[in-house]
Amino acid sequence: MGRKFFVGGNWKCNGTADQVDKIVKTLNEGQVPSPDVVEVVVSPPYVFLPVVKSQLRPEFQVAAQNCWVKKGGAFTGEVSAEMLVNLGVPWVILGHSERRSLLGESNEFVGDKVAYALSQGLKVIACVGETLEQRESGSTMEVVSAQTKAIAEKIKDWTNVVVAYEPVWAIGTGKVATPAQAQEVHAGLREWLATNVSAEVAESTRIIYGGSVTAANSKELAGQPDVDGFLVGGASLKPEFIDIINAATVKSA
Repeated sequence: MGRKFFVGGNWKCNGTADQVDKIVKTLNEGQVPSPDVVEVVVSPPYVFLPVVKSQLRPEFQVAAQNCWVKKGGAFTGEVSAEMLVNLGVPWVILGHSERRSLLGESNEFVGDKVAYALSQGLKVIACVGETLEQRESGSTMEVVSAQTKAIAEKIKDWTNVVVAYEPVWAIGTGKVATPAQAQEVHAGLREWLATNVSAEVAESTRIIYGGSVTAANSKELAGQPDVDGFLVGGASLKPEFIDIINAATVKSA
């Protein structure tokens, strides 16, 4: 069996109750491949997690957009992994570039978060990616390897980890890494895992691409051998998200 295609939708800090109802309706009515072909996980803001989880078709899962680095307590404004588990939320996104850049989350802090979330039974979409300056200086692999290493140093079992490569310069900018650029980094990350973790982990871990993914470019990106799916931002709020999910058929064809 190959790696099952994975499509995540990160709604970020968007939505009203009415808008969320419309998005869920679109998802529930969408024609998509069966769950043995594609795994679909959507990530609404915290406040909408319970309602989305209760209304969404059962084969679609939900993810939180973040969680605290350790057990809950006197951490105003934070949400703990235990709370997510208690609500039946199976997934969490950690290390997103917006949290790294806007909130100063370091590689080590993200590694600690991933380890703690996994220890509590959550599955993790762990984000890595370089800025435009880093890409232009030729240090892409150095940056994403360091981000991945900080996670690898804290965890033993990669079964419940999906790695999301999101070049920061492509997030919400309309610029997309070319399929060749995406494949190059994904292959580099897989090689890093093979060398530094194990060949088995490298072969089985899904590495997904994020950064201005649309219905128009999803099939070509999905056709790359080391691209195992997507983490979709803006387009996950639109009907075209269904078309992006359907790009999974490129792999199963």
